Amino acid sequence: MSAAPSAGRRFRAYTTKHLDELTARAGLDADERLAVRAVANVLPFRVNSYVIDELIDWDAAPDDPIYRLVFPQADMLPSEDVAWIADLLRREAPKGELNRAANEIRAKLNPHPAGQMELNVPKAEDDEPIEGVQHKYTETVLFFPKQGQTCHAYCTYCFRWAQFVGEPDLKFASSEIDQLVAYLKRHPEVTSVLLTGGDPMIMGEGVISRYVEPLLEVETLESIRIGTKALAYWPQRFVTDPDADETLRLFERVTNAGKNLAFMAHFSHPNEMTPALVHEAVRRIRDTGAVIRTQAPLIRTINDDAGTWERMWRDQVRVGMVPYYMFVERDTGPKEYFEVPLARAYEIFRDAYKNVSGLARTVRGPSMSATPGKVCVDGVTEILGEKVFVLSFIQARDPELVGRPFFARYDENASWLFDLEPALGATHFPYETPPPADASTLVDPARA
Repeated sequence: MSAAPSAGRRFRAYTTKHLDELTARAGLDADERLAVRAVANVLPFRVNSYVIDELIDWDAAPDDPIYRLVFPQADMLPSEDVAWIADLLRREAPKGELNRAANEIRAKLNPHPAGQMELNVPKAEDDEPIEGVQHKYTETVLFFPKQGQTCHAYCTYCFRWAQFVGEPDLKFASSEIDQLVAYLKRHPEVTSVLLTGGDPMIMGEGVISRYVEPLLEVETLESIRIGTKALAYWPQRFVTDPDADETLRLFERVTNAGKNLAFMAHFSHPNEMTPALVHEAVRRIRDTGAVIRTQAPLIRTINDDAGTWERMWRDQVRVGMVPYYMFVERDTGPKEYFEVPLARAYEIFRDAYKNVSGLARTVRGPSMSATPGKVCVDGVTEILGEKVFVLSFIQARDPELVGRPFFARYDENASWLFDLEPALGATHFPYETPPPADASTLVDPARA
């Protein structure tokens, strides 16, 4: 397959200092551009030349879905916060004052959902916490490589936004692969490691191989996953970049070692899959023996209709990728801007799911990655005269909860697990501690 015209271009990143010029190209006036810059001083902004030149339809901007995926919108934050930062920018306030204001706003945005900084952090043999590692589920460990804590471009909805704003206290990362390997050897129940971030594929082959190759010596490890947006935002990484071939040889070493290499590709809109270069990158990755699984959140104003998901899943199956997850937008960052109510999310999922073949029905969702685990909205029904959500755990901190259906009162406005109440006379959800016998209400620690 012939390469796209931009295939051989060098990577060029655009950051906040380029924002005024780029938003002017989208037709925004001076006040609108200032408001966008204000948001970008709180939430991270980064895009690259491939996204700018190949993915965004500038004639349709600012309504183009890819534009909205990567460019901040003025109403992502409360108007008073945007006005506060805009005023500081207008009067050229000192950088320290601007940073203090931005940090105060960030602190209100739940920068670490599901307790990722406090919960599930494993310990080394000396009982010290292992930095940059999470052991959330029995069989799965997440590893955050220090050099992978950025991306080729930032999605405006990204729940890992706190990793990218330059505040050390908000970062979660490690360069100690030896500690992880030792931990895995002490915990043979762990069969899968997920390299995440950020985006591990931002690292060159020489760096990423230093993290991956030691894992091949762990006999009990069955699979290595790499969570990445690179296929959508920089497919050159696997086709024309100087170390593209070496990266693919690394993938081959993983599969030749008898490990499953699961390439977890984030595609948020079918337009990200249109360029020929993406198809060539997919072909080359699959030729290494890796399996490409796809996932994305449901995002208001960007992909919140069934036709978009149906098209995306069909396109993915056509080129040999495996649809995996539709996520619910997580309870962090500008959640209110992007969230879709659970009832509507289920309708979108079902309307897309019913129109694709069984090969695309590997996808699961809509799924919430909440504190107790991954909770799927399986349906809406009526039981004993009460309208309810049917829910189940796809993954859970307590493995006994996995696959057991439970019920919540139907609420057309609920958009997250902790917005829901138990149904059918229940006093608590299965993951909650039962209330005392004389208690009429329950406060779940995860909701507090």
